[in-house]
Amino acid sequence: MMPLLLPPFDRFSTTFGMLWLLFAGFTCNGSEHAATVTLPAAFTDLLPHFLVEPEDEYIVKNKPVTLTCRSTPATQIYFKCNGEWVHQDDHLIEHTINPATGLPIMQVKIDITRQQVEKVFGLDEYWCQCVAWSTTGTQKSQKAYIRIAYLRKNFEEEPLGKEVAMDQEVLLRCHPPEGVPPAEVEWQRNEDLIDPVSDPNFFVTTDHNLIIKQARLADTGNYTCVAKNIVARRKSTSATVLVYDGGWSEWSKWSACDADCSMWRSRECTQPSPGTGGKDCQGTDLQSLNCTSEQCPQTASGAEDVALYVGMVAVALCLTLLLIVVVLVYRRRKEGLDADVADSSILTTGFQPMGIKPSKPGVWAPRPRRPPPHSKNSHLLTIQPDLTTTTTSYQGTLRSRHDTTGKFSMSSNGPLLDALPNGSHTLHNGKLNSDPSEFMSRLSTQTYFKTLPRDMANASYGTFNFLGGRLTLPNTGISLLIPPEAIPRGKIYEIYLTVQRKEDLRLPLAGCQTLLSPIVSCGPPGVVLTRPVILSMDHCSDACPDNWAVRLKKQSYEGAWEDVLLMGEELASEPYYCQLEVETCRVFSEQLGRFALVGESLNMAAAKRLRLVLFSDAYCSTLEYNIRVYCMDDTQDVFKEVMQMERQLGGRLIDEPHVLLFKDSYHNLRLSIHDMPQAHWRSKLLAGYQEIPFYHIWNGSQRYLHCTFTLERLSLSTCELTCQLCVWQVEGEGQSFSLDFNIAKDTRALDSEFMLMDSNGTALAGPSAFQIPYLIRQKICSSLDAPCPNGADWRLLAQRLKLDRHMSFFASKASPTSVILDVWEAQHFHSGNLNQLATVMSDIGKQEAMIFLVSDGEC
Repeated sequence: MMPLLLPPFDRFSTTFGMLWLLFAGFTCNGSEHAATVTLPAAFTDLLPHFLVEPEDEYIVKNKPVTLTCRSTPATQIYFKCNGEWVHQDDHLIEHTINPATGLPIMQVKIDITRQQVEKVFGLDEYWCQCVAWSTTGTQKSQKAYIRIAYLRKNFEEEPLGKEVAMDQEVLLRCHPPEGVPPAEVEWQRNEDLIDPVSDPNFFVTTDHNLIIKQARLADTGNYTCVAKNIVARRKSTSATVLVYDGGWSEWSKWSACDADCSMWRSRECTQPSPGTGGKDCQGTDLQSLNCTSEQCPQTASGAEDVALYVGMVAVALCLTLLLIVVVLVYRRRKEGLDADVADSSILTTGFQPMGIKPSKPGVWAPRPRRPPPHSKNSHLLTIQPDLTTTTTSYQGTLRSRHDTTGKFSMSSNGPLLDALPNGSHTLHNGKLNSDPSEFMSRLSTQTYFKTLPRDMANASYGTFNFLGGRLTLPNTGISLLIPPEAIPRGKIYEIYLTVQRKEDLRLPLAGCQTLLSPIVSCGPPGVVLTRPVILSMDHCSDACPDNWAVRLKKQSYEGAWEDVLLMGEELASEPYYCQLEVETCRVFSEQLGRFALVGESLNMAAAKRLRLVLFSDAYCSTLEYNIRVYCMDDTQDVFKEVMQMERQLGGRLIDEPHVLLFKDSYHNLRLSIHDMPQAHWRSKLLAGYQEIPFYHIWNGSQRYLHCTFTLERLSLSTCELTCQLCVWQVEGEGQSFSLDFNIAKDTRALDSEFMLMDSNGTALAGPSAFQIPYLIRQKICSSLDAPCPNGADWRLLAQRLKLDRHMSFFASKASPTSVILDVWEAQHFHSGNLNQLATVMSDIGKQEAMIFLVSDGEC
């Protein structure tokens, strides 16, 4: 006889129930939570036999699955999942009798939810099995494995297009996305399902590749790999297969009879056209027939034809004269506009990098992207400068020679700022001398700008013409580059740049979406631009394109947020383009407005970068001592806001910030403090750790979150504090701070120089905003824009500057070289070295475009 095994939570009650049932002869029918029955004496020596055993199941989205177990004869049935007994209240029990044998049948069901499976972290798989009892012994069913079903979005390998000859074998590869259960694969040609059974010329291999045994003209088309399982259905990008031997089109209709009394018809070798190396169509492309005498046209006098020819020549002469007049008028107007620039030094020698006050030695800076720019390019000269000029920057007035009422182009797409009061603004050394309060007050009078921040610390503005310029928000990583010629000649625009607080402007997010960048406004909207400006801002994604679907959102004039760009699917015809670097996003836009970068995680490996910063009280006169831990998006604008707030509170930075990758795993962030000397300090935290919910961090509605650890020293004489502060995501990555300092003598208070290290030159207009002089820039563009047979053109420049992944975007512009130089200016304004650019030009073989480089001795 087999031993009787009982679940631990019910052994006493079940044993007592079995004894009571055996002696009292009680029988139970149909009770939901009753777990025991008595057996007739004739069947007391039978072991349980399973009629139905639990089977493997998949959880689709959040729908629970049901496991069923049925056995006869059985007095009890219970489920055990991952080695633990399922509580009896979770069992749904049903009793019946087999009419043929009279044996009792017991059926038990349980539900398994997604949350139960996800809790078993680290194990290979979640399993359940049922155990049935009789008076003789026990039996165990087979294990049923419960898995969470999913299907990733991205194919591991997609089919590639090919050009093949007639009768050649074609192999199209496809590796479907990862999924549970594994995806089934089918192939489509021009959206029609391919059936290898009905067309044996197709064959699908066991590893899902498609083979066309012998290419036919009819096999030309777009082939798509389709992967599907119980969760979703995914399609790969289409691969075009072109059979490049030529095929005839249909014959055209017969022509009318001509003067030679013949008619003809034609056909073309376009079904398909022969590709490179393909065979031309066999046969003739033209057929002719003689007409009957009645169909032949009668010849007539040619006087009408002569008159027609004379009229056409007269029209052509008139059009030529009109074109000459238009060109002359255009040249005169262009000369009039260019006459505004009286000093040629504005185009050649007036380029001085903005003065930047570097951080003090020994003072930690958040992101050392900005080394001091001066003295790098002192040996770089342009064409021979005018040594009689007393200043190297433009001192004149930027305004049109025409009436100032035409200064702004009024558009129906959105309001512009009112015209400047005196019709002009004067620039001195590339900086603007307007009153900030007057500018913001004029902004606030217009409807669209009511949501703009009123503090000038988060805003920058300037007045610009065709020479372009730059707006910068200090210590935020946010800037707006207005390239030369982006503003039409003869126009002057007053442009602003500002960053919004996330609390003031809520962005509608859904599903797994999260805000990856600050919300930045530049405007006014509706200004006419002839080429894109570049908006630079930080982002906090892990910059892994396989984990994210990143969208650029823009707020319309009515206030609704719209998707204007999906990264990876940009079109050259669109007015927007986005370049995502490791920590920075650069938005190319031909329209000004309010922008934000939003990411949707494609899998649980997607992660946001969080910056962890520790502050404490600069002075402590009580027994209590507070340590504040801030968890924020790893962008400079949020860090600047926290630093300014802590400076007002009198706080100090007690350790260098750490970066934590916070994954989309639905797990919370935990913070704890350890290893304090118990003889001198104790924590007033009641629990072992503090916790920030996952969604508070992921939805990005708050710019920063923080937890405070309140410590208590046992004596006022205790000043030395050593401890370990840990921050980690449950089942994820963590960071640890090792603190060891004197709370009374520590001198690491917030340094005022730290927040002022990038506070100069928030608005730069004209040549002072660029490292490359205007005329030199034109020489480079004219040298590289023209295609070169050996590839020594703008394409090689993009490759040497590591921008070749944006080649298609550059190619869509009238001057690809100019856009490449715009990107270089946006990337290297603080750290650019013209020597490096000159070296690249020399490697390309375009030394004539860089003749402005001379040594210091030659000067």
